Amino acid sequence: MSGPAPRETLIPIGSTDGRTVYYDEGTGTYHTWCDDDAYEPVSTALLMTVSSVLGVEPDDLEALSECVEPDALNALFVHWRGDEPRVGDGSISFTFSRCHVTVHADGEVVIDPSRRAVKPAD
Repeated sequence: MSGPAPRETLIPIGSTDGRTVYYDEGTGTYHTWCDDDAYEPVSTALLMTVSSVLGVEPDDLEALSECVEPDALNALFVHWRGDEPRVGDGSISFTFSRCHVTVHADGEVVIDPSRRAVKPAD
């Protein structure tokens, strides 16, 4: 099971690595929550969820390290280990595999593939 109960506007569309992925028709975004009970680095949850949303293998995505330092991202959200309480309501946003991604302090990961960044022409 993953994270808190989703909002009523979210429709479950599948799962990846035991984590339910939800779709919000109103915003065109995909949502999941990191598991409160088991340690999983946020970088892994993010990678697997984006892979599922885009319908590609994780190896086919760009390297996460090209967008954000995975160890730093994991360190920001280490409280997901379950043995430390979540504090604060901050978030971090960045572009990964041409999708806009936001990771919230409550464990929610939001993926917006409609806000894909355009790669510059060579």
